[in-house]
Amino acid sequence: MQKITHQQLLDWLKKEVKLSLGCTEPIAIAYAAAVAAKYLNAPILKITGNISENLYKNAMGVTIPGTSYCGVTLAAAIGAIGGNADADLEVLKDITATQITEAYIFNQSGNVCLNAVDATDFIFIDITLYSLSDQCRVVIQGSHTNVTEVYINNIKQILVRDLITTNDSGVLPEFSLNDAFKFVTDVAAKDIMFMLKSAEINTALSDEGQRKNYGLNVSGALSQARKNGFISTDLLSQMLINTTAASDARMGGAPLPAMSNYGSGNQGITVTMPVVTLARHLNTNDETLARALALAHLAAISIHMRYTRLSALCAASTAAMGAAAGMSWLLTQDFQTISYAVSNMISDISGIICDGASNSCAMKVSTSTACAFKSVLMAQQNSVAGERDGIVSCDVEGSINNLCKLVLSPMRQTDKEIISIMTRK
Repeated sequence: MQKITHQQLLDWLKKEVKLSLGCTEPIAIAYAAAVAAKYLNAPILKITGNISENLYKNAMGVTIPGTSYCGVTLAAAIGAIGGNADADLEVLKDITATQITEAYIFNQSGNVCLNAVDATDFIFIDITLYSLSDQCRVVIQGSHTNVTEVYINNIKQILVRDLITTNDSGVLPEFSLNDAFKFVTDVAAKDIMFMLKSAEINTALSDEGQRKNYGLNVSGALSQARKNGFISTDLLSQMLINTTAASDARMGGAPLPAMSNYGSGNQGITVTMPVVTLARHLNTNDETLARALALAHLAAISIHMRYTRLSALCAASTAAMGAAAGMSWLLTQDFQTISYAVSNMISDISGIICDGASNSCAMKVSTSTACAFKSVLMAQQNSVAGERDGIVSCDVEGSINNLCKLVLSPMRQTDKEIISIMTRK
């Protein structure tokens, strides 16, 4: 890996840790439709298009925020009718009940047709909106809001970014776990205090999930189990409840944003809430929490950047590796402990599959969070899975790379079979 600067690591945080309302896959579809609708003045009569299988998989079964509905075509209809194309991943933040009803009726009419296709880019949307006299086609590739092409009446439009001449490719360099550790150790506190916003936003989502039943109400089941004496009222159970409540709420359609990580609200929740819960337990000051959160988010990014944004691997597991790094920082500020914790997790939960975004994601978030805390506790005792233990290597970077090799090669076939099973149901 090339040497990375403090500014580039700050750029990574600002690029990949941002507000997102709802699951980012249906939101990406709604965003594409909202962008296309911006160019059409007349009412929308029809929507057609193609979506990558991976994105389709993650958009099928999750509740669209602010509604009680789910569905790929409905996400497009709502985005076209009431989406705010200038709000990025919060495209549906101002949606009204009237617009939801209108979108539902429009979707039921059969005039919205989106097909799943085997695309080179795992995040790919090619959607066209038609009015009585005009049409607009929008293409998104690579990341959830990365509009690469716009066509009005089949004429390609020049995007604003195409007019900007720069020698910078815009691609930030990869970085290691140790790079992230050195950064949070040395960076000026004032430069990363903005990370506390991720704690604020995701805590609010967690509070909402604990106030009201959403999705599978995994957090509610855990809370009731504590009341019944089936599980202890301790730090781990509180960590699980706080983290899964935010995921319950997000996947269940709560009208509140999450602070995402690498394009996913669930990943942002899983990175953030275990660290926040431990920080409260330790009565940690704001600066230490900001550094721990910066490390947690960067560690998750460092791991996920080495494989595709969408895959057969549940990314809550790699996000929880970021949480393990952040919790280790709170407890020891020692790189060996951090690296041991991540290696332990790779040895433990590398096989969790992603079978699409849905209410059941909260269960995987719970599992990954529990593993993260256990792995940190083991690391504190200098207990670590070593190179004789499966895919774990003699150092954490080797372990991470081995995990990502599985995602990039053999798990591609797993992903295709998962998609086949889901689309046949």
